[in-house]
Amino acid sequence: MNALVIGGGIAGPVAAMALRQAGIDATVHEAYGRTAEGVGGGLSIAPNGLNALAVLGLDDAVRAIGSPITSMALQSGTGKVLGAFGSDPPQLLVWRDRLYRVLREEAERRGVPTEHGKRLVGAESTDDGVVARFADGTTAHGDVLIGADGIRSTVRGLIDPAAPEPRYVGLLGFGATAARTGLPSTDGRMYLAFGKRAFFGYQVLDDGSGGWFANLPWRGPITAAQARATSAQEWLRVLRAAFADDRIPALAMIDQAAPEDLLVTGPLEDIPSVPTWSRGRLVLIGDAAHATSPSSGQGASLAVESAVELARCLRDLPYREAFAAYEGLRRERVERIIAVAARTNQDKAAGPVARVLRDLLMPVAMKFAKSERYTWQFEHRIDWDASPANA
Repeated sequence: MNALVIGGGIAGPVAAMALRQAGIDATVHEAYGRTAEGVGGGLSIAPNGLNALAVLGLDDAVRAIGSPITSMALQSGTGKVLGAFGSDPPQLLVWRDRLYRVLREEAERRGVPTEHGKRLVGAESTDDGVVARFADGTTAHGDVLIGADGIRSTVRGLIDPAAPEPRYVGLLGFGATAARTGLPSTDGRMYLAFGKRAFFGYQVLDDGSGGWFANLPWRGPITAAQARATSAQEWLRVLRAAFADDRIPALAMIDQAAPEDLLVTGPLEDIPSVPTWSRGRLVLIGDAAHATSPSSGQGASLAVESAVELARCLRDLPYREAFAAYEGLRRERVERIIAVAARTNQDKAAGPVARVLRDLLMPVAMKFAKSERYTWQFEHRIDWDASPANA
């Protein structure tokens, strides 16, 4: 079997490596003509994501570029801790461009071909295989085509022209790193603060360096290009005003950010449910199939899980049965996580009354629900040696 993987971000290279481990040849076709070093902000790799990476022997390489998050604490804008939970094993805070580089280099080392400048414009599925057509006039032939091309997936539209579009959740994302924060170490803890006007996440490492991200309620919809059309200086001014009345280190960390260091990630988006994951010899993984907003902390981890599960299914089953088994293994889990993140987004954009109620009720909710709320996400494991036909 030969697989055409569309998309060379995070899910695509992992899928290609998983397929090779399953004995299936795979080539990655990336739309852009260059690699993506320097692109993207911070993200977390949850323990379940590390479990999935371990199936492919990639977990140690990813740990080497990450900073451990041993616990997470929710704060109000007054600085009061509303609740906390540990992560054992730790989650990892990584920068997307470093994760991308590690996965790209490892895929290359394992002999996975990657072709750049291959923007998909069409695909035909037949009884004999699938033909992918690219904007440069070239074609590629395979047995299956895997859409790992993100939240604005071309493959999703080819599978179902009526597929839902990304949904703006009412928040804009920003972030930055600082070599010297001037703040004490948070001892492996990441703080997530519900400020009066915006949401702020931050962590300070033992050497005094650190990173932060902010989610700013913003009327929309708005595109990433529109957000980036506003100068970084203006966004820093807006962020300072948003956190001016909060008693958290937001202003201290924002003041450390030079305009050229501010990352404007743009609108937070999700897709609550994609009705059709496959058609013929085409199938979706990652954000193309199950785009969760960054508030879940699970986007990259779910993409890795789905890449591994799909490869396991294609290893043991004919492609039609494999696609059905893969969707059966994944849909309920990913849509549940997307729904949890949607509720978090509502908390981040709470109005005055809802904010007071949230700060009063969250400590009680965290005390009694934190174990179930996160354990089912973090402890998920994939048994690579088991047959998906028995799942």
